[in-house]
Amino acid sequence: MTGKIDARLAELGITLPTPPVPVASYLPFVISGNQVTIAGQVTLADGVVKYAGRLGDTLSVEEGEAAARLCALNVLAQLKVACGGNLDRVTQVIRLNAFFNATPDFLDHPRVMNAASDLMAELFGDSGRHTRVGVGVSSLPLGVPVELDGVFEIA
Repeated sequence: MTGKIDARLAELGITLPTPPVPVASYLPFVISGNQVTIAGQVTLADGVVKYAGRLGDTLSVEEGEAAARLCALNVLAQLKVACGGNLDRVTQVIRLNAFFNATPDFLDHPRVMNAASDLMAELFGDSGRHTRVGVGVSSLPLGVPVELDGVFEIA
């Protein structure tokens, strides 16, 4: 039987990617009590970096939004594994944190991050509304423009 979140993904035309394998020495997620913390996810698709570069330099805001959405899909893919394949277990998206490889004068961090935030709200409704932090940095692993992590409450 398909769960309501899987049905919503299908309705939105979204297929979650295969969860990326960690590129260093860390766990992709940790469950503690009723919370799941997902490690930082980057713009990997099928094991290959799909977006690389720097916001405000080699990448546009629109490319940044696409990169943030891909990171969010990777977060959701890890979350689905953490939930034993059942995203209906998610009761609240608590927090998203994003890091943006951006030029010092880049100011559209909130707009880029909205691509990830809006996806959570589209998928989980009111339970997808969350707190968030978005920070510009001078570099990120693998030269990616965005890295996203999250904290989720599960049943």
